[in-house]
Amino acid sequence: MEGAVYEIYAIKYAQHARMARENFIGGDIHDGPMPMDYFVWVVRNAQRTVLVDTGFDRAMAQTRGRTIVHPVEEGLARIGIAAAEVADVVVTHMHYDHAGNAALFPRARYHVQEREMAFCTGRCMCHQGLRHAFAAEDVKAMVDRLFEDRLRFRDPEDSLADGITLHRVGGHSDGLQILRVRTRRGWVVLASDAAHYFANLHRGLAYPIVYNVGDMFEGYATVRRLAESDAHIVPGHDPQVLSLYPPAEPGTEGWIVRVDLPPRGQPVI
Repeated sequence: MEGAVYEIYAIKYAQHARMARENFIGGDIHDGPMPMDYFVWVVRNAQRTVLVDTGFDRAMAQTRGRTIVHPVEEGLARIGIAAAEVADVVVTHMHYDHAGNAALFPRARYHVQEREMAFCTGRCMCHQGLRHAFAAEDVKAMVDRLFEDRLRFRDPEDSLADGITLHRVGGHSDGLQILRVRTRRGWVVLASDAAHYFANLHRGLAYPIVYNVGDMFEGYATVRRLAESDAHIVPGHDPQVLSLYPPAEPGTEGWIVRVDLPPRGQPVI
């Protein structure tokens, strides 16, 4: 494959027990437990390391009723990355579980869709139903980075580096972006919250936290168009990611996996 290729790590940092009906508009006729895992991702090769999303800390976990299993910085350290040395962070969207931990990355440049910053600082935030997934402190921290010259606004179709492209899909949040990453097995798409679970994508069912349902459904099509195959799509919150993909190294089973490597089976839909 010509051009830069990358390894991709999915790092679980938190979890939440919930029912399937909470994950689909219209619920699920076979309702039962369907927990949610929370991830950050690392895209890296010998020349570049990019962190995708920053998660949340213990204080936010307590506020939101979530459980931290490994702080983000611990997961990064386990694969040899010092949080304070991270140079580039892509924030897929500004919801609390993707844009927190403000103090962890003091040297990083942040890459955010301009439309997402307009959304989370604009008139839509007058409505509790739209703003509840955002944390004011995270939005304020991003504004601070803007004035520190540490924020880069990205276009709807953009290139971060050779082999890493950014694509605005919206839907879940108006400026939600996904990543397409070149790996040795082909183009992998980090879908983030364009598809919370494999089931959202494969059943064509919308996730209940949504700004524009039409954009969400079009986002499913975009994810599939950009990925080499369905087996090259990594959803944002599905616990099956940890069982389908091989661990990064011994001792990281159920915590850190390599999604640039082929999955070891098919997801249960």
